Amino acid sequence: MKITDLLTKDTILLNLQSQSKEAVIDELIEKLHTAGKLNDKKGYKEAILARESQSTTGIGEGIAIPHAKTNAVSEPAIAFGRSTDGIDYESLDGQNAHLFFMIAAYEGANNDHLATLSRLSSFLMDPNFRSKLESARTEKEILDAIDAKEKEMEKEENHTSSSSKQKILAVTACPTGIAHTYMAADALKAKAKEMDVNLKVETNGSSGIKNALTKEDIEEAHAIIVAADKQVELERFNGKHVIQVPVAQGIRKPQQLIQQALDQDAPVYKSNGEASNVDEKKTASPGRTGFYKHLMSGVSNMLPFVVGGGILIAISFIFGINAADPKDPSYHPIAEALSTIGGGNAFALMIPVLAGFIAMSIADRPGFAPGMVGGFMAATGGAGFLGGLIAGFLAGYLVLGLKKLFSSLPQSLEGIKPVLLYPLFGILLTGLIMMFIVIEPVKALNDALTLWLKGMGTGNLVFLGLILGGMMAVDMGGPINKAAFTFGIAMIDAGNFAPHAAIMAGGMVPPLGLALSTTLFKKKYTKAEREAGKTNYIMGASFITEGAIPFAAADPGRVIPAAVIGSAVAGALSMVFGIGLPAPHGGAFVIPIVNGNPLLYVLAILIGSFVTAFIAGILKKEVQENKKELAA
Repeated sequence: MKITDLLTKDTILLNLQSQSKEAVIDELIEKLHTAGKLNDKKGYKEAILARESQSTTGIGEGIAIPHAKTNAVSEPAIAFGRSTDGIDYESLDGQNAHLFFMIAAYEGANNDHLATLSRLSSFLMDPNFRSKLESARTEKEILDAIDAKEKEMEKEENHTSSSSKQKILAVTACPTGIAHTYMAADALKAKAKEMDVNLKVETNGSSGIKNALTKEDIEEAHAIIVAADKQVELERFNGKHVIQVPVAQGIRKPQQLIQQALDQDAPVYKSNGEASNVDEKKTASPGRTGFYKHLMSGVSNMLPFVVGGGILIAISFIFGINAADPKDPSYHPIAEALSTIGGGNAFALMIPVLAGFIAMSIADRPGFAPGMVGGFMAATGGAGFLGGLIAGFLAGYLVLGLKKLFSSLPQSLEGIKPVLLYPLFGILLTGLIMMFIVIEPVKALNDALTLWLKGMGTGNLVFLGLILGGMMAVDMGGPINKAAFTFGIAMIDAGNFAPHAAIMAGGMVPPLGLALSTTLFKKKYTKAEREAGKTNYIMGASFITEGAIPFAAADPGRVIPAAVIGSAVAGALSMVFGIGLPAPHGGAFVIPIVNGNPLLYVLAILIGSFVTAFIAGILKKEVQENKKELAA
């Protein structure tokens, strides 16, 4: 299938009228809708915005490739738009975007469609091709340029340089697997050709794994580059120097990555999670190593159970707090069903999943089963969330020990280690330690902590709310934020709902407060920030604290103190008003079912948001470029 089978004259806009990111998205979506390519315009936009929330699709060099794979698409298609003046699309290089390709793929798209869509992403890495698109005067010239490029690439498709003695391998992958995966691959291949380096790239895209690395490739490899924003199989690279970076770096820094691979400036990957004496910090993301990396692996995989199960529990409360109890006069079968699904099942899996993925992060797949079992024992034994954390780390490091212990066994027994030895001894040892050493003391500690919180006076509760609320805004999704959130979930698990009410209020304030600030103090914010402020109303109401990160990154000295103070005020007021929150997530959606007065809870959040808005507005300086614009 050719690209021009998907991009046609009726989906081309040579002169975009939009002046903002959201407007250009709307204009391209309207073009696709008018051409009959969408069956649900609103649903498609939601999918596009969801992809943008993961990372911008403005890849730099004047290009943006918004894309989505969704059932809102009736027929796979590409819309092309061009802006002479350029549009601020929050691109990776900070420059305006001029060329826009909106890719629409449906969930059932076959491999031919996906491969065609991905091929377009590759073409855009060629500056000569981009120049032809920028100078084309008609829709036909656009289509002719693409056809010519396809013919050119067909001739070079299998070309690799072999003059270098050192063979470099790469793997690229992004969550959607349509654009960034292939752009990173082509950027690396183009730079390798320029540097005369023998490079092979495996792509993990929507249409599956292409150009898969063989065992022989890996054995011959000098080093391996993994540019990925999703999980890829790393076990096969055991003993090799492996560079791990986000997929965007594969697009933006191909020469640096290839040179780093040539220099073997990367840790040697070990299947038990260890690295050699090369500094791991050079390739790992900041804050994602050691204890925190393992903890966040557990927390991130646990969150779907927390959010889904917690909201179902919250909805069941709408029918009455005891409406799920058959003995209660207010019993309601729907409440019982929701409570059973959300609380009895999804929420019950929270601690085992947390422990299982912590252990898996430490010891890879052999750690998963012992971690799950240890977490389940913690949950059923009353050790709660803290017991699950201990179980995860205990199981992970026990399995690492088993790997070292069994490393001297004959090679003929290698196959039975993962299917027999690791699960048998891992589950046994983790279970024995949890049963006889961990569960009872941790249960006693949980009970003592719960009694202490219940016995707190108003002044102490206000102080606790102040601290927890403020922690949510310090790093907005980072380790301090997650520590407070994790504590709140542990308290819900222990039956104390007040701390998490303060935590959710504190987490909603930064995006809401900064959204208000962009509305009330327009002269203090750039046009792009004011546009971002609009989406932050939704993100704040949805308890997505990370919406405030762009503001904090641009002006941390003023924004972070404003956010922390406002969040701390909201957390303290939540405690003063006696609010309890039985659902761990949901934002505005779960406010109606709080323990206490929902209106007072809303008031606490609004007061905190206005505090943040006014402090940020007062501290920030006026943006000079706004004077003429706002005056007009």
